[in-house]
Amino acid sequence: MTADELETIISSNLKCEHIELEGDGQHWYATIVAPEFEGKRLIQRHKLVYATLGEKIQTNEVHALSMKTYTPQEWHALQ
Repeated sequence: MTADELETIISSNLKCEHIELEGDGQHWYATIVAPEFEGKRLIQRHKLVYATLGEKIQTNEVHALSMKTYTPQEWHALQ
């Protein structure tokens, strides 16, 4: 799995305003900004991202995904 492939999978199911990925093909670190995170707790945000991966997680194509998730407003405040 490449970063471009992973980005396509995540962004095709979440309307990401920003996404950064680093990893080795199985272990990934992501920063994801999406309006769908608004009003959701951290675990709910992560579940939304994991749901985009579906079988990729279950079949170990993506073994681990560590992520930071932000709403657009939170992201702009950090910039």
